[in-house]
Amino acid sequence: MTGCVLIASDDPQVHQPLRMSLDPHGFEVHVAGSVDQAEACLDGATVGLVLLDAQWPDALALTRQWRERSEVGIILVGDDGERLAALEGGADDYLIHPVLPRELVARARNLLRRVQPTRPLIQPDSHLKRFAGWTLDTDRRRLQAGDGRETLLSHGEFQLLNLFMRNSGLTLSRDQLMDQLRNREWLPNDRSIDVLVGRLRRKLHDNPAEPELIITIHGAGYLFTGAASLAA
Repeated sequence: MTGCVLIASDDPQVHQPLRMSLDPHGFEVHVAGSVDQAEACLDGATVGLVLLDAQWPDALALTRQWRERSEVGIILVGDDGERLAALEGGADDYLIHPVLPRELVARARNLLRRVQPTRPLIQPDSHLKRFAGWTLDTDRRRLQAGDGRETLLSHGEFQLLNLFMRNSGLTLSRDQLMDQLRNREWLPNDRSIDVLVGRLRRKLHDNPAEPELIITIHGAGYLFTGAASLAA
């Protein structure tokens, strides 16, 4: 079994081609035609990935809700004009309808692999990293503030933060960031990096007007100032 996928759409022209593309490749596919059906499936099945129809009136609100309470992968399917709003809302990826079957299968496999990684044996607490008063749990993709409150990171936010921590004190251009983030395809003049940086700043309470952790170096890129260390 490749993984469990929920297609959330009430439009047969959307969900039927998606299912037909996934079925031959070993995915366990469920289709929900309403929010209630989608919620019931998420509660009752081991769903690793949701393909959400961006045309649903509350699709962006659902994306934010599911992202806040779950580690499930979320890919929105819709028109190109909604792409940035979906990424800003916490979606892991965005596919433009109609979706090419090979692209859908590749994106689904890549995201499921990140949602359900095979974890090697590790030393206790080696998955915890501290920086600037924050603790990052790399197993659970959660940020913990000094007061103990936790925030779940999306896959893109998690990858970006790890990349920043590995290159603390170095200025990274947008092209370098796009090249090093895995399993993403970028378009010319793509603003996805800026969207991810904005989302990450908000979760780190880093004022975009006067950032202290992720500093914009005009004409060059971004500089991360929080050196990471393993938690004691």
